[in-house]
Amino acid sequence: MDTLIASQATTRTRIAQLRTAMQAEHLDAYVVPSADPHLSEYLPGRWQSRAWLSGFTGSVGTLVVTADFAGLWADGRYWAQAEAELAGTGIVLMKIPTGASTQHIDWLAAHLQPGQTAGADGAVLGLATARLLQQALEARGIVLRTDCDLLEFVWGERPGLPTPNIYEHIAPHATRSRADKLADLHTAMTTLGATAHFISTLDDIAYLFNLRGADVSFNPVFIAHALVDMAHATLYIADGKVPPTVRAALAADGVAIAPYAAAPGALTALPATTRLLLDPRRITLGLRQAVADGVTVIEAINPTTFAKSRKSDADAAHVRATMEQDGAALCEFFAWLEPALTGQTITEYEIDAKITSFRAQRPGFVSASFGTIAGFNANGAMPHYHATAEAHATIAGDGLLLIDSGGQYIGGTTDITRVVPVGSPSAAQKRDFTLVLKGVMSLSSARFPRGTKSPMLDALARAPIWAAGIDYGHGTGHGVGYFLNVHEGPQVISASAMPEAHTAMEPGMITSIEPGIYRPGKWGVRIENLVLNQSAEVTEFGEYLHFETLTLCPIDTRCLDLSLLRADEISWLNDYHRTVKSRLAPHVDGAALQWLQDRTKPI
Repeated sequence: MDTLIASQATTRTRIAQLRTAMQAEHLDAYVVPSADPHLSEYLPGRWQSRAWLSGFTGSVGTLVVTADFAGLWADGRYWAQAEAELAGTGIVLMKIPTGASTQHIDWLAAHLQPGQTAGADGAVLGLATARLLQQALEARGIVLRTDCDLLEFVWGERPGLPTPNIYEHIAPHATRSRADKLADLHTAMTTLGATAHFISTLDDIAYLFNLRGADVSFNPVFIAHALVDMAHATLYIADGKVPPTVRAALAADGVAIAPYAAAPGALTALPATTRLLLDPRRITLGLRQAVADGVTVIEAINPTTFAKSRKSDADAAHVRATMEQDGAALCEFFAWLEPALTGQTITEYEIDAKITSFRAQRPGFVSASFGTIAGFNANGAMPHYHATAEAHATIAGDGLLLIDSGGQYIGGTTDITRVVPVGSPSAAQKRDFTLVLKGVMSLSSARFPRGTKSPMLDALARAPIWAAGIDYGHGTGHGVGYFLNVHEGPQVISASAMPEAHTAMEPGMITSIEPGIYRPGKWGVRIENLVLNQSAEVTEFGEYLHFETLTLCPIDTRCLDLSLLRADEISWLNDYHRTVKSRLAPHVDGAALQWLQDRTKPI
């Protein structure tokens, strides 16, 4: 039996076991989201339930199983991947427009009958999603049970909680003290009329307490909950993860340590006089249900979500220094890659280890910030493609190699996409590359009023691509943390996101700009830089912001169709390359310096 057939058989067996457990619990449907008790994007092994059951390894997707149907709801970033991974498993790919879609809820409401029961694990079901699910099902007379974690019955060797120790993020890279951040949180709580605040999102907790960990791949966070009142704070974390020196430092700032499993009980034990601040989009149904009756609940976005998104001037200085180190590592990588492509057999699978090895030689490097995406030609047309040892392409012939990678450094988080010509790219490939670059330049050059809702900026990057009758199926930009998650809010530049008040653009926010063009079965182009919101000017109409481009790495001019570029666009690119050369040249020598000089020549 080959590997693919064995994988298909394993998935079918696991779905059958789940159906047996559903029958024992008298459930007619079971919903398995991509989530953990902290609603994380990247999940520790213990909560990778959807991937374990379905075999689909994408980071976003919802599995729904009934007695005679199994479906996986995934958006366009994952369709090609999901079709390949679900083939032969009996699980149907249900295509949705965005990862935020709730079409699986509509499907359940339409296909279950009044009196039937759907189940889910409330411990990993987001409160906002649970409310939508309950409303839709109750309207049809369908019962929703959220007290059943069926994976406990079917996942025999389910991983336990992660065990690595936590550590402090210290000065100078931690530019504000834990005490100051807690004081700011107290001020925000007072403004909202809250006397206590419960936090579950891991990056908010890591930011607030100036702590970091290694519980989640690529993100320097750790599994914990936090309860903060006006006099104390408690960190709920697994035993053995807090070294004595860290415990003492926390105690000095009024932070106590309690067992991870004690968090729900702490909510139940709150006195009725408590006014508890909760973020309904960042807490699970299970934890909301644990809150004691009589407690007044105030629903609002976590204040730390705003605070960590607005990097200080000191933070920005560290990020700029980090970008120089990251850019230098990329110069060394590309100086290796280009001659290797002409003299050796190079595969997509080798790219991740090689690019990480160059970053690892740079000061302050901790880890990759996500799994490198290296896709040649047709594989580059899948935005979230990942080469594996079992399935990858050799980089040979003519075409485009798309590489999306990033690093975690103690002074910042990086995320960059570049496209490399292999052999002789076609005229059509050059046209797509140039249109994408025009989108990058259009948004990068924008000025906009402070407080502009970030989704509204999406069209600026798409306009040059739309003008050619082309579009792409993902957002244009996401927030980026400061030695934290590579994806963070509250800002997001996306046509599918709602322009809500909390998405307002403010000085200090770091966001990606990454339009793309994807031709299924042929090639993909994406160019990505990180930018920093900076104050541009104040006029009679208010304060205006502009973007400072932070990412430092040449954009390959060999892929350009110069006939499509205006004079001001050529000037933008030449100015960018002049900056890249001057900032990176002091950090490289030899072949890397020569590569930098060659790739930053003006056009």
